[in-house]
Amino acid sequence: MIDRPAHQAILADLLDQFPVVGLLGARQVGKTTLARQFLARRELAFTAFDLEDPTDLAKLADPKLALEQLEGLVVIDEVQRIPELFPVLRVLVDRPANPARFLVLGSAAPDLLRQSSETLAGRIAYHELPPLRLDEVGDQASETLWLRGGFPLSYLAEDDARSLRWREVFVRTFLERDLPQLGSAVPASTMRRFWTMVAHYHGERWNASAIGGSLGVSSPTVRRYLDTLTDSLVVRQLAPWFENLKKRQVRAPKVYLTDTGLLHALLGLGNRDQLLGHPKAGASWEAFAMQEVVRLLGVAWDRCYYWATHQGAELDLLVLRGGRRLGFEFKLTSSPKTTRSMHSALRDLALDRLHVVFPGEERFPLHERIEAVGLLAAAADGFADQPLS
Repeated sequence: MIDRPAHQAILADLLDQFPVVGLLGARQVGKTTLARQFLARRELAFTAFDLEDPTDLAKLADPKLALEQLEGLVVIDEVQRIPELFPVLRVLVDRPANPARFLVLGSAAPDLLRQSSETLAGRIAYHELPPLRLDEVGDQASETLWLRGGFPLSYLAEDDARSLRWREVFVRTFLERDLPQLGSAVPASTMRRFWTMVAHYHGERWNASAIGGSLGVSSPTVRRYLDTLTDSLVVRQLAPWFENLKKRQVRAPKVYLTDTGLLHALLGLGNRDQLLGHPKAGASWEAFAMQEVVRLLGVAWDRCYYWATHQGAELDLLVLRGGRRLGFEFKLTSSPKTTRSMHSALRDLALDRLHVVFPGEERFPLHERIEAVGLLAAAADGFADQPLS
């Protein structure tokens, strides 16, 4: 078990301010474990319901009757199984001198988000729990974390083979059981083919017509498939940035699997040698490093973009932070260099600074506003956003 104190602190802060807090995350990412750690560390009195337990599910057959007498913290796990619970929560938290606060855990199904946003506006705050990150496992484990991903049971497996087996079982269970529970009517075999195609497009621009043609379905249909995996927090769509420039700019999102371990399982990569020899190794490391950079900067994903022009210039990550524009390129190399594309991004996007992130522990200037930064160096010292001297 890995302690995750930063996320516990966020939960404590949100529960101090909001009567309902939603802890969202992909299946098996550790939401229930985090909630237990949070409750144990603070020695809080609480009442818990697990909606995958038939007994607890029966207790909430009449949710208002079951919940209205409770005081203190009420924890409801797998809340997406009863979306009609949210209007009841609104009634309960609007009572004068409301005696209870609610911590609800669940996967981010569309119905879950829509119900809660409509009925609990201003009363609920969300926190998304990602897979494990470098600050939680230690810099010395960076390659293991990259290969196995951050799902706790995958990362903590006895060896790479057992880790891969866990992820393969996770993929099958997710497709056959979890997605149908979240409202998906797409056959598991079809979604498996689609998810594998997305893995091969990992780090690339979304091309609905190409994937739809391969699956024999329309572009709107594959768009719906993509949104299903995005809403389930196993795929991320990185939005494009475009401005009123003279250059034609790309407007399709980039797609990434949110966990590199799942990416490697779908690509059949079980060890370091197989990973480094695969054409997707660079794109995989890009996603791994990008997630660490976003965490280190403390920015939300909706403030993150990529940029590309039809003339070939591109920037892996553009972050808007404190009125400044920071650019990031990710290179799986030991000797990063500047490129014409980087200089185009500096000029066209008026970047305050551009960081070239690579595996390593060093940092050194490449240009007045371009710095090469080893990922482990960034983890230790962060990123500056002033021009280099």
